[in-house]
Amino acid sequence: MITGLNAANAYSAARQAVAPDAQSASQTLARVGQAAEDFAAQMAQVDQVSTSAMMGQTSTQQLVQTIAEAELTMNTVVAIRDKVVEAYQEILRMPV
Repeated sequence: MITGLNAANAYSAARQAVAPDAQSASQTLARVGQAAEDFAAQMAQVDQVSTSAMMGQTSTQQLVQTIAEAELTMNTVVAIRDKVVEAYQEILRMPV
């Protein structure tokens, strides 16, 4: 038989099990920040190589390789963004 005391004890135990860890949250935030910086650096490199290619200072092969890397990076960022938006929409659909 479930009593109020049993339910309160179960809730208390479950609450501790799913409590967020402040250290892991800060590490996750640091990783997200680093990923954003890496993305910005990749896009800056594409701009620099494109400009060099237009002035004849960089080979076409180097330009194509840099653009391919940037495309892969952009697809990864878009996929992550889509997952975040999907998770947010799922949270909004949860009954309160």
